[in-house]
Amino acid sequence: MIPLELKVSAARSLLSVTWDDGAVSLIPASTLRARSRAALQVRADIEGNNCSFDTVTVTSADAIGSYAIRVVFSDGHDRGIYPWSYLREIADSAA
Repeated sequence: MIPLELKVSAARSLLSVTWDDGAVSLIPASTLRARSRAALQVRADIEGNNCSFDTVTVTSADAIGSYAIRVVFSDGHDRGIYPWSYLREIADSAA
């Protein structure tokens, strides 16, 4: 599963992904931020330090080679790398 198109909404609150199987996913920025696999976020999750990311938006989103996307968020978090398979997992769980 590979995204054919990635778009950030005008309000920067959603990432729209069109997949090669024809599915279209709308993933909230808050969900992407909460599901980051960056070390600090993983540690916070382990320790039960749940933060609310309701007001977080996507500042930028750039492809990492042909396997992932790197998302930068309005709270300064810039370690969000989402391989395609993980992005699809997030999309399917958010639906």
